[in-house]
Amino acid sequence: MALLITNATVVTWETPNRVIEGGAVLLDGDTIREVGETNALAARHPAAERLDARGQLVMPGGVCAHTHFYGAYSRGMGIPGPAPRNFPEILERLWWPLDKALDRDAVRFSALVCLVDAIKHGTTTLIDHHASPNFIDGSLDVIADAVTEAGLRAVLCYEVTDRDGPDKAQAGIAENVRFLRAARSRPLVAATFGLHASLTLTDETLRACVEAASGLDTGFHIHVAEHEADEEDSLRKAGKRVVERLDSFGILGPQTIVAHAVHVNAAERAILKDTQTWVSHQPRSNMNNAVGAAALDAMFDEGIALALGNDGFSNNMWAEWKAAYLLHKVANRDPRLAPGDRIAQIATTNNARLASLFFPQQVGVLVPGAAADVILVDYHPFTPLNAGNLPWHVLFGFESSMVTTTIVAGRVLMRDRVLLTLDEGAIAAAAQAHAPQVWERYNHYVQQVLAQ
Repeated sequence: MALLITNATVVTWETPNRVIEGGAVLLDGDTIREVGETNALAARHPAAERLDARGQLVMPGGVCAHTHFYGAYSRGMGIPGPAPRNFPEILERLWWPLDKALDRDAVRFSALVCLVDAIKHGTTTLIDHHASPNFIDGSLDVIADAVTEAGLRAVLCYEVTDRDGPDKAQAGIAENVRFLRAARSRPLVAATFGLHASLTLTDETLRACVEAASGLDTGFHIHVAEHEADEEDSLRKAGKRVVERLDSFGILGPQTIVAHAVHVNAAERAILKDTQTWVSHQPRSNMNNAVGAAALDAMFDEGIALALGNDGFSNNMWAEWKAAYLLHKVANRDPRLAPGDRIAQIATTNNARLASLFFPQQVGVLVPGAAADVILVDYHPFTPLNAGNLPWHVLFGFESSMVTTTIVAGRVLMRDRVLLTLDEGAIAAAAQAHAPQVWERYNHYVQQVLAQ
């Protein structure tokens, strides 16, 4: 059944972007068939089901280039002992004990609460990076089932690491390989090959990952130089900086995503550009972890493929836009950096290009033939809005509460702020009931760290 969204201000986010007043979008199953003016489309498609936008903005669903569903149970959690002094201590005393504490139910609930959040915030495609070393085999199926239940679109992987021993490293490799094949039967779920970071991977494991990925038509998803410790470790182990080390194994390339790249130097940036590797920027996380500010503007000017993620923060990607817009100005004391149009290009055009690598249709644009992933935003500006100034309306006017309707592959997941595929209250209650067990296990593991 075709669905015709009418009486909208349509934002296509194509290149160049178009804003159509009095616009309409025709969805035919999982595909956008027409974009134009309401009167013309209504006359051509009188039998289509109607969704009256009532003057709201209609635009593509948001894309998150790097997130961690598994971190959901950290919300409100106190870290025992003195406050971590730096990012390595945050890893050792928060994230690594937490990922060990996750069982099957915790993985499922972590995913579901994040998916509820994504639907409410209009983020329709998410590229997740998962870890649960005491529940590896089948963990990606649990997440994929949750994604399918929600009706969203996601790209999943399991992070391979040596920090939990060689057996679990091999189990992580096997889970990636298994799921890369299994995901082919899931229309809204895709896969890539996850690696944690250079500082927790030996040469032997990197070689094993590259060998295992051979013939699977995949790139990799890995954290790179989030903190100086990653570079220092790589220089000690290999006599090379992180990007050089990964490149020597053939890990970089146009299907690979490196998250953060805060501490890469100019030579490493040149390698990232030459290999067409994607760099995902997560400004809220970088500020929270006090790791510094990536050379965003330099990377953009050099032609590196930049994308925007949230690293497990809320799935309100407009908040990530705003953080990116502000961070680089204050970090460099230069108000000219990270201008609004540049942030918009990274968050829309670039994120859409990245997401579209994983699915048969274009994602993140409202054009005929693209995926029918659409959101309605109840934003009514009191100054002119056009394609040229829209980025600054997003930065200074948009709020997450303005998303009223979320549609993925033509299926309405939320209408007039009412979730239709997930029961938010029941999910929150189940997740909360399971939380004491997760936190108890977390405290067990973190006490082991503190005792060292």
